[in-house]
Amino acid sequence: MSPHVAVIGAGLTGVACAGALRSHGVAVDLIDRGHRPGGRMASPTLHGRVVDTGAAYFTAKDPEFVAIVDNWSVRGLVRGWTDTIEVFSADGHSQTTGPLRYATPGGLRSLVADLAPADLESGRAVDTLTDLDHDAIVLAMPDPQAARLAPDAADWVDYEPVIAVVAAWPQRIWSVPAAAFVNDDPDLTMIADDGSRRGDGAAVLVTHTTAQRALAHLDDPEGAVAPALSALQRILGITSDPLWTHAHRWTFAKPSGTHGDEPFSLGTRDGRPLGICGDSWCPSGAPRVESAWLSGHRLGAALAGRLRA
Repeated sequence: MSPHVAVIGAGLTGVACAGALRSHGVAVDLIDRGHRPGGRMASPTLHGRVVDTGAAYFTAKDPEFVAIVDNWSVRGLVRGWTDTIEVFSADGHSQTTGPLRYATPGGLRSLVADLAPADLESGRAVDTLTDLDHDAIVLAMPDPQAARLAPDAADWVDYEPVIAVVAAWPQRIWSVPAAAFVNDDPDLTMIADDGSRRGDGAAVLVTHTTAQRALAHLDDPEGAVAPALSALQRILGITSDPLWTHAHRWTFAKPSGTHGDEPFSLGTRDGRPLGICGDSWCPSGAPRVESAWLSGHRLGAALAGRLRA
């Protein structure tokens, strides 16, 4: 009989792990408490338009991930967006160039959905690992959430919160062409032009707050709208109020560190393999979308090898 694995978490890491396991002939149940796959690559529909409120974009460097991105590109799921980012700081305004950032016409969630199996068990919360009778378990989620299920399974990394604030205007009234980093600001760390990112020219901006601003509003995310909007208007010189705003709380938005050189964890718990993966398992030291995919993909291959040995 084929070994049977439970992968908990249907963000990019989880679907990558499930895909790798299935490619090696291992049966997988992919389980997520949400109603759709995506995790922090979220793209809700706001006022009739899909908006990326989680990850702002992604880059591709590793050959394995580049192959995935090339496939998405051929099928029109992703588009090259920009290699230039504006930088706002107390010293003024500048630009920085780097790798090509990719964005999506259909929102970043569409990429996770493309890789997710049709038999995803959505809307199912796992409260304890003893409820699962699988041959192995994978925790594909931010460390604080994984720690609730397996407290002693790793030296867990802390995560910082972010509140994403979306604002829309009747027309574009700013000059930033794509995205901006905001340094040393008490309220904002990043601004993304979602119309530029999506390629439809909509007058929609998405901002990410600092961890300190988010911590002050975790119980009331809408409370972060006013300070975020004030900072956005000050930084970009916008004088009019938006048509509408929206706030989304990410309690575990980004890891404050990594697990060093380890791309995943694969140990044993209660007599069966327990794997842990996610963007905090990032040997490059730069947690990002690519590292999340690589962590899940590589754990899936390693776990399949152990189960088949």
